[in-house]
Amino acid sequence: MIGTQRAIRVGPPSDALLFVICSPVGPYFRSGFKPVSLLGTTEYIRAAPGGTGAYKLGVNYAPSVMPQKKAAELGYDQNLWLHGPEHYLTEVGTMNMFVVFRKADGTLELVTPPLDGMILPGVTRDSVLALARDHASGKHRLSGLPDKIEVSERPVTMKEIQNASTNGSLVELFGAGTAAVISPVDRIGYLGKDVHIPTGEGGLGVVAKTMWKELVGRQTGSIPSEWSVVVCDS
Repeated sequence: MIGTQRAIRVGPPSDALLFVICSPVGPYFRSGFKPVSLLGTTEYIRAAPGGTGAYKLGVNYAPSVMPQKKAAELGYDQNLWLHGPEHYLTEVGTMNMFVVFRKADGTLELVTPPLDGMILPGVTRDSVLALARDHASGKHRLSGLPDKIEVSERPVTMKEIQNASTNGSLVELFGAGTAAVISPVDRIGYLGKDVHIPTGEGGLGVVAKTMWKELVGRQTGSIPSEWSVVVCDS
């Protein structure tokens, strides 16, 4: 499939042609997983309640161009979209967002904002949640994850992130989306100060690394899964 082109004729010769074009694509991270930095923006929003934030529409992306340029000017890779006076975390750039906290008993809590109408119900988001829940229930254990893990779809504020970073209960934070699959985060610029996020060896925390390996393995077929169905093996 790499570097090939194929034209498929649909209907009689007078009809238009449907072209299916495949082209080579390099790795999203050329030099390995380099964690990204985020600017927690309180001046701009990605989506508003009752708007189109839960839909895959171009209108959700065009307004992010100017805030993204401002973030880059300040030395950050992406925006972290915050909402409301409580500064709820919503999405990372054009990705869904996950946070991992360590609870008092050592259990890891994997948290992502709920689908409240402003959050895109991304396929990668859903996949990460399904993998984590299958692991937590014992249905399908993932090598690399601790046995005790909880999965939560709940609101998260920047205040909670700040407190967790200070007291050591913040384990990792990452974005999840189609292109990068998993994108780790190492710092968030917020109200003039940086909140530092732990990252593991190679730039990925234990949860992000496990999810990336499992997702990519299932996508490429190196990990057998009912999610991957071969439709043509020639």
